[in-house]
Amino acid sequence: MLGFVAGFGAFTVLFGVSTITWLSILALAGLGATDMFSVYIRETLIQLWTPDEVRGRVNAVNQVFVGASNEVGEFRAGTMAALIGTVPAVVIGGIGALAVACLWAVLFPQLRRVRHLNSRN
Repeated sequence: MLGFVAGFGAFTVLFGVSTITWLSILALAGLGATDMFSVYIRETLIQLWTPDEVRGRVNAVNQVFVGASNEVGEFRAGTMAALIGTVPAVVIGGIGALAVACLWAVLFPQLRRVRHLNSRN
């Protein structure tokens, strides 16, 4: 999962610095693919690792955060683009995604060690 988040950040940076149309399109395709895989893995891990008795509450909180993060992210991106320009805002956002993936790999080593979606190992 963390590898896909890092890939998302890398493709975001590539898209931000690209001035070649076909490269930009490939970067957007990679960006979408890595995002889709990371969401799939994250949602599956939530279902598998959450105890049955609290799964509904955990899913409700997760949905609130996912829904709110889109709007907060759009606000942050728009504000940064207005303040520093579109390209720097995109590149900094990609670097931020890379940094979060690296930081989470250090702070949550159990996530880094996940190899299968059918267990906690």
